[in-house]
Amino acid sequence: MDFASDNAGGASPKIMDAIVAANAGFTPAYGADEHSVAAARKLSEAFERECAVFLVATGTAANALALASLTPPWGAVFCHEDAHISDDECGAPEFFTAGAKLVGLKGAQGKITASALEDAVERFPRGLVKQVQPAALSLSQATECGTLYTLAELRGLTSIAHEAGLRVHMDGARFANAIESLGCSPADMSWRAGVDTLSLGATKCGALACEAVIVFDPARADDLPYRRKRAGHTLSKGRFLGAQMAAWLDGGHWRELARHANAMAARLAMGLAEIPGVRTPWPRQVNEVFTVLPAGMDRALRAAGARYYDWGARGLTSMQAPRADEVFVRLVTSFATTPEDVDRFLKVARSAA
Repeated sequence: MDFASDNAGGASPKIMDAIVAANAGFTPAYGADEHSVAAARKLSEAFERECAVFLVATGTAANALALASLTPPWGAVFCHEDAHISDDECGAPEFFTAGAKLVGLKGAQGKITASALEDAVERFPRGLVKQVQPAALSLSQATECGTLYTLAELRGLTSIAHEAGLRVHMDGARFANAIESLGCSPADMSWRAGVDTLSLGATKCGALACEAVIVFDPARADDLPYRRKRAGHTLSKGRFLGAQMAAWLDGGHWRELARHANAMAARLAMGLAEIPGVRTPWPRQVNEVFTVLPAGMDRALRAAGARYYDWGARGLTSMQAPRADEVFVRLVTSFATTPEDVDRFLKVARSAA
């Protein structure tokens, strides 16, 4: 019963088979191999336009390199105050940008509002030498609360950003889960919605270790080959990144994996909603379930071997915050989660209730 993270499971057998197949023979190094070329082509096809693609092994590298290409060292990157780039990447975005400032904006359930972004732009006027200069907006889709921006909300925020001269980055660690939930195309949730650069995550959705920085205007990607190399993220045996990404995309496999993870989360959320004493502060939208459990139930689940994270009170209003006898937790499903995993968790929870 492991619901700690969608990183906790292994990799899709199809992707592992692709890695083994790519191991045979000789091929050019540093991303010039046929697998990496195929991956870039498949990504351009998936996003319905020619893209500049840079494969890396970690999400932190993807986010940090993407932001470094969008902002100067004296720039400001507006993001949600609980965004992964702010809370969970050990200063990598600041390091890779050579000092750009992350400016956290408030918003319920992990989502930046249009008014919060407008206020931030007003607070950081251009030309004021004593302040960092507004450079980029970073949006997480899905958010750190497992919520989603609608396509209309994305377009509204990117429009404000572009009017203010900001370029837009999307942290898409769970991008596949988001498009499956919204029922939209990759293009609709990225460049058509005003996103300039996307960090596309495959690792949380069945890859072994593979992410992509995708720049939708290739003319703006001239510096990224050098940034990636300088940062130590240009793999000599890049074929193994390319093989993962190509297999992940092949035949819609990425969407199939995300669809399963979302379905397992839906099964879990529906089951929890029927158990007395369990509170869910907002509806499940992707493969994450955020819920308030009675403390006794939490103890019983952990004693039975369940793994998941205590989430404190992040994203909650004061009225929703856990009481002294409750715990607010995050439960994450993956492509490898089975209905039996979910049902066993729910059985223990019902017994504890």
